[in-house]
Amino acid sequence: MRAVTGRPVARGASMALRGVSKTYATGLQALAPTDLTLAAGEFVTIVGPSGCGKSTLLRILAGLVEPSGGTVDRPGATATGFVFQEAALLPWRTVLRNAELLMELEGCRGPDCTPRAREALQLVGLAGFEASYPHQLSGGMRMRLSLARALALRPALLLLDEPLAAVDELTRDVLQEELSALWQQSGFTGAMVTHNVHEAAFLSTRIVVMSARPGRIVEVVDVPFAFPRAPELRATPEFAELTGRVTAALRRKAVAEAAA
Repeated sequence: MRAVTGRPVARGASMALRGVSKTYATGLQALAPTDLTLAAGEFVTIVGPSGCGKSTLLRILAGLVEPSGGTVDRPGATATGFVFQEAALLPWRTVLRNAELLMELEGCRGPDCTPRAREALQLVGLAGFEASYPHQLSGGMRMRLSLARALALRPALLLLDEPLAAVDELTRDVLQEELSALWQQSGFTGAMVTHNVHEAAFLSTRIVVMSARPGRIVEVVDVPFAFPRAPELRATPEFAELTGRVTAALRRKAVAEAAA
């Protein structure tokens, strides 16, 4: 990883959801009317119970799912990267060719996209592995490759759906630190779904807390820690206080809904 300092340059996309809801064809209401604004260059995490509509909200931000109601204000022609929980790599393509995949789908070919793929691999620490195949990589390296594939698009908006859930705890901590460094360097606007409150507190400028389905935003918590954030932050009383506040918000809503 390249060393970075300070806050990112706010070149990312700003977005706003106003009264956005989603009811699927089965009649399942995944998302109640919801308002959410993403400022350019910030990193927001979304936490909540399983099945509360977090991923639906993220996919609406990405334009992958159409809302049933409300409006989405998104700058035109915004480059958007999406990183899923599973790396979803093509096993017959090398690391370099996997990193080029999304650019190819956007119409980029050969000499135009290969330098960008190599740059993205350098950013995530995979330089030197260009000729390797996915089965030769560890779980953490495969997730880095998935991230490089999205970064090669040079996105103004990067959306991540629990990308670190499948790796061990130590690797998860390291990848959080690397993701934060990438965000600080690149300046994209980030939004990430996670079940891990500590992960949310370490990465975010704000934490969005959602209720059980149909999901709605019940609290937004500002994260006060300056960037860059050292690994030792996780052991401080201030960090414990913040994660406790977010956990309490989740529990309060769960108890209230159980009593209703």
